[in-house]
Amino acid sequence: MEQRQSFSNVWDALENTPAEAASMAMRSNLLIAIEQRVRSWQVTQAEAARRLGITQPRLNDLLRGRITKFSLDTLISLASQAGLTVRLDIAEAA
Repeated sequence: MEQRQSFSNVWDALENTPAEAASMAMRSNLLIAIEQRVRSWQVTQAEAARRLGITQPRLNDLLRGRITKFSLDTLISLASQAGLTVRLDIAEAA
């Protein structure tokens, strides 16, 4: 009989280490928040890209959720450009 595994999020299941999973979870949360903020502006992609200081193709990658194309540092910078505040919560591992 196959044993089932349970994960707290999809990244824990997909990534090789807890550190990689944590990075991807943070990147995912940031990408979603930025994408929602950009869509709330109700402006053209060209204008949204200008506001974020990136090219339109780069904005398209963001809006399509191409997470592997963005580092955590880049997403933090984009969040700031979008008027979002990023905070990091740190806790001891269970």
